[in-house]
Amino acid sequence: MARRVMAALGAVVFGAGAVVCAEPVTAGADPQIAVGVPGSGPCRSDPAPTHEPLVPETLEVPIPYPVITVLPPQPPDPKPTRVEMELPPNPCTNPCPDLTDEGAQPPSLAKQLGIPEILLSPKPFHFAVPGPGPDPGPVPPPPPAVEPAVEAAAQAPAPPAPRVVAVREVAKQTGASSINRTDKRWQVQGTDLGIMWESAPGEIATAFGDTVGRGFHPPGGMGGDWRSNVLAFSTDRTLDDGMTYDRMVTDSRCHAAEVLSSRKLDNVEVTTIPTSGFALGDRQYLSYMSIRTWNSLPGTFFTNYGGIAYSDDHGQTWTKDPHARWDNIFGLANFQVSAMVPHGEHVYMFGTPNTRLGAVGLARVPKDQILNTTAYQYWREGSWTPVGGAAAATPVVNGPAGELSVRYDAEREVWQMSYLDTTKAAIVVREADSPQGVWSDGTPTVTVRDYPELYGGFIHPWSSGSDLYFNITTWSDYNVYLMHATLE
Repeated sequence: MARRVMAALGAVVFGAGAVVCAEPVTAGADPQIAVGVPGSGPCRSDPAPTHEPLVPETLEVPIPYPVITVLPPQPPDPKPTRVEMELPPNPCTNPCPDLTDEGAQPPSLAKQLGIPEILLSPKPFHFAVPGPGPDPGPVPPPPPAVEPAVEAAAQAPAPPAPRVVAVREVAKQTGASSINRTDKRWQVQGTDLGIMWESAPGEIATAFGDTVGRGFHPPGGMGGDWRSNVLAFSTDRTLDDGMTYDRMVTDSRCHAAEVLSSRKLDNVEVTTIPTSGFALGDRQYLSYMSIRTWNSLPGTFFTNYGGIAYSDDHGQTWTKDPHARWDNIFGLANFQVSAMVPHGEHVYMFGTPNTRLGAVGLARVPKDQILNTTAYQYWREGSWTPVGGAAAATPVVNGPAGELSVRYDAEREVWQMSYLDTTKAAIVVREADSPQGVWSDGTPTVTVRDYPELYGGFIHPWSSGSDLYFNITTWSDYNVYLMHATLE
């Protein structure tokens, strides 16, 4: 799987504080089931989840080596296999012990000596030359080009910076001993991100990044059964004890499916990572980035393009639109990492270049033209304009910004933005009265003092009033945690 060691080292700052551990499970009436509805988990016989130490038991070091590759054209994705799965009502029941129970391994010599075990892992780094291959088949023509007008779009005065009065860790969402027991139910032992959107009334979809199953060991996503991304759904409205997942998209028994394919060739396309999601009517949309390689300068990664995929079967299968893409010209193009938000008659697209170091640009498009890149207007010096395209967008928030998450809070009629600010070594939240700002100063919600190797910060759409729920990941755990911040 993709080894994001260099990118992670540059993105996080090692704090001085101890890592906060999750709260223990409260006793319930049934000695085997935690308080909550059946299926909410975790099982009280499970140990309370704890955070991994910064000094890992096993450290896998990827060693890239060059390979000349003759690369044929990419054929169409094969039709994916999908299997519906019904969970047992008792969360303590492992639905697939034959698939998910791994036998205990004898301790290695390093573990017996109390020192990290170093594993050197050679990985091919491809230098591709075009070669003959099968015809990928007909590609649908691009939508007709349009010429959007230039419209004035003044900024509103900046509101005061949000005041964060309290933050707590709510629950471990993924992996072993999590409230969803994703390791036992869907063979998701390690994953990250947790990007959320309202996929239907009363339902939240959550997209994860690189995911591993059997043999998982942190830090990072080390292990087998690598999938570039997986997708879960939840109808849980009681978030103060965690967010339970009703189901995941599965391709076999107890196995979460990869929903956006990737070529898995380092320096060609190593993986595809979701960056935001939204729904319009019966169609789901995912913005994503095609990652060329994680093996670049510290704190950086290189993308091929930022794109949009869509699903017309409620997230079961996805189509990566061949024309809704923003190519990464010379590694400097904007809108490689995007957060897309429907509001009014438009969908707003906030975007940064690849890496976690760039500024935030802004575009908008009519809701019926999302897949037509010629229909996008970019905010530039007080106007919505197609002139100059994505490269001419004026930053609405200065960098560095990583893992954007943006939403419109209809209850308070305010825009909210959360992202990793590496200069502050924290995930920060900002607010504005219009998408183009002026945006308030950023207020830290979670810092590396409490969560070293921190990234993420994806807002739950059902946050309301003073309650801000969001997902974070740490590289040392390589799993997702739901957090709650109280805003004043």
